[in-house]
Amino acid sequence: MKISDVERDAVYKTIFARRDVRGQFTNTPIPEDVLTRILTAAHHAPSVGFMQPWDFVIVQSQETKANIKVGFDLAHAQSAQMFTNEKAKKYNKLKLEGILEAPIGICVTCDRSRNGPVVIGRTIKAEMDLYSSVCAVQNLWLAARAENVGLGWVSIVHDQVLREALNIPENIDIVAYLCLGYVSHFKDKPELETAGWLPRRELAKAIHYEKWSADDS
Repeated sequence: MKISDVERDAVYKTIFARRDVRGQFTNTPIPEDVLTRILTAAHHAPSVGFMQPWDFVIVQSQETKANIKVGFDLAHAQSAQMFTNEKAKKYNKLKLEGILEAPIGICVTCDRSRNGPVVIGRTIKAEMDLYSSVCAVQNLWLAARAENVGLGWVSIVHDQVLREALNIPENIDIVAYLCLGYVSHFKDKPELETAGWLPRRELAKAIHYEKWSADDS
């Protein structure tokens, strides 16, 4: 299947326009067919040994979201103490989630035992199943952006909070909790870049030819 120039440009536009959304969610519901398309894209992510280790827990209950938000607030306070004075001040001013505002939450998990103990491609690097699940998150994120749906990844929450709120077994790894919904607008740049938390690293410094070069790190 050949990709046309127009289709190629649309992919790049989606990649560069993707944002981690925290504070722009609206209460407009996501139609079932749109959500299904987004989840289908996630389910078509590459996976080591074609094991497809992911599952998606869909959260719509405000009560469940409230329980997760309490866990976020606790973890957020703990995290703030890890930064030095100036960074701590900046950190406390940032909005880092939209758990209650987003119409839908999605918890992405990884079943590391799926399809048995020996999996093609995971025989040497056992963590490849986790990386596969992260690929599903990226597919989900880009598909959401292509649908003009915002997504925010909430990583500042302890796994046990999500296990208890969503009844996730101990043998299932938690990869991501995502907030999903239509937004009032998408920002031109990532919020942390705009807020001066960190600049975007130059591509040239991330590229090494033949061997690692300490000067480029």
